[in-house]
Amino acid sequence: MAKQNVAEQFVDILARAGVKHLYGVVGDSLNPVVDAVRRNPAIDWIHVRHEETAAFAAGAEAQITGRLAACAGSCGPGNLHLINGLYDAHRSMAPVLALASHIPSAEIGLGYFQETHPDQLFRECSHYSELVSSPKQMPRLLHTAIQNAVGRGGVSVVSLPGDIADQPAPEKAVETALVTARPTVRPGDAEIDALVAMIDASDKVTLFCGSGTAGAHAEVMEFAGKIKSPVGHALRGKEHIQYDNPYDVGMSGLLGYGAAYEATHECDLLILLGTDFPYNAFLPDDVRIAQVDVRPEHLGRRSKLDLAVWGDVRETLRCLIPRVRAKENRRFLDRMLKKHAAALEGVVKAYTRKVDKHVPIHPEYVAAVLDELADEDAVFTVDTGMCNVWAARYLTPNGRRRVIGSFSHGSMANALPMAIGAQFTDRRRQVVSMSGDGGFTMLMGDFLTLVQYDLPVKVVLFNNSSLGMVELEMLVAGLPSYGTTNKNPDFAAVARACGAHAVRVEKPKQLAGALRDAFRHKGPALVDVVTDPNALSIPPKISADMVTGFALSASKIVLDGGVGRMVQMARSNLRNMPRL
Repeated sequence: MAKQNVAEQFVDILARAGVKHLYGVVGDSLNPVVDAVRRNPAIDWIHVRHEETAAFAAGAEAQITGRLAACAGSCGPGNLHLINGLYDAHRSMAPVLALASHIPSAEIGLGYFQETHPDQLFRECSHYSELVSSPKQMPRLLHTAIQNAVGRGGVSVVSLPGDIADQPAPEKAVETALVTARPTVRPGDAEIDALVAMIDASDKVTLFCGSGTAGAHAEVMEFAGKIKSPVGHALRGKEHIQYDNPYDVGMSGLLGYGAAYEATHECDLLILLGTDFPYNAFLPDDVRIAQVDVRPEHLGRRSKLDLAVWGDVRETLRCLIPRVRAKENRRFLDRMLKKHAAALEGVVKAYTRKVDKHVPIHPEYVAAVLDELADEDAVFTVDTGMCNVWAARYLTPNGRRRVIGSFSHGSMANALPMAIGAQFTDRRRQVVSMSGDGGFTMLMGDFLTLVQYDLPVKVVLFNNSSLGMVELEMLVAGLPSYGTTNKNPDFAAVARACGAHAVRVEKPKQLAGALRDAFRHKGPALVDVVTDPNALSIPPKISADMVTGFALSASKIVLDGGVGRMVQMARSNLRNMPRL
């Protein structure tokens, strides 16, 4: 039997760690690894058109499956293209292993062709970034990288010179057991005691939930019911907490709606559950705050804390629920539910006014129809910008759907690459890329990846021929919009030329049929919807806070659109209120 080389050993270790796909672009120093993948049935090489797509796709796969995913780039410019997608994966706590192939080891430090120092370049967007300098070192270094990515949640980068990858592997390297899942973390007894005391001493408690509530929906609902607490959420918490939630008061932040802001500011005690919500202008500074998070570095970095609790949300709530006293008075909860319903009723008319006849098409209408027609277990990948707004306000979570985007890093062009990674996890599951024309055109070359692999991703293109969110930012800051207009082609014609199913929609009555046809199509499809670039209304008075940044006023009045089916949910919660 032929002796393994380092590249083959590298690929074997990835396979043992559960990696199914390696996304990247082949080339020079990376060739030994790609050839090793070719001969290993456990891993598929996914050839994309841009390495940034590779990193975004790996991050999306990791978020959908919860398992380690991987991407690769050749030396110099090749692996540098990974960096934006790796930043996103790292900030999303997605376990991703990136292989940064390197120049010949004997040339490092001598200004060789395409020389960079990837072990240094990727340190800011990773938990671990190291250079393999000998074959004997590689197995332990790769094991350590995997443990960091999985155990700490985020990116690890291994820089591997091409000549070392092609060298013989050391004889029978020790096969160290690999960490492939994260443990649960229970807070200490002292912190649980302190939190119980704070809750029991407070008349009005509000829960504000982030992505750390994933898997804890039942516990959050039981806890909120026992202490009669309104439940608000950040954007990344929406898919995990909004559905089947009789205590829902909406979302806070720039894209916020409903009574989440009031609930967090009018309570006696605010409990932040699994959220690293970055906009401290939306958080109160005059109420008591407790925060629960599995990442201790998140505790207290957004607001002053009266109590920091290091632990998983689910484990923490399991400790709290039997110990806190049940509250009988629900006046605060009912008042917030009424405010929430009233706030939604106030904006719903903006969406319902002649939208089925308006040309150019209201983007709100597109999102609402998409929400109705998409599968109950669909995965939506969402471009940064106005698509975030429409997803936040119109996609209805149900515990089975997933909504992922660049919600922490805020990168353009993420939706299509993320859809690639999401679709490779399950070709039978519906994956919808909600793309803006700006983001789509930035990495449009990887639409060809859909065609090449016959991936049945459905791209719904919100085509307003502008950078809508940037335009809004300029207007809110009192600046005239400049440099925000896109001169676009007929994207449907482009997609058909690539070999995909595609249709252009310019009238509302065409929309539902076009979406149904795209969803029925077995391969990749694009629906190019020409939408109204003036879908936002700007307030007559711009506050000082709005000029300096998106504070409360911005979320309340610059996004004067509808709220989809959320108003029905709010009405249902009011109907379910007990009559005392």
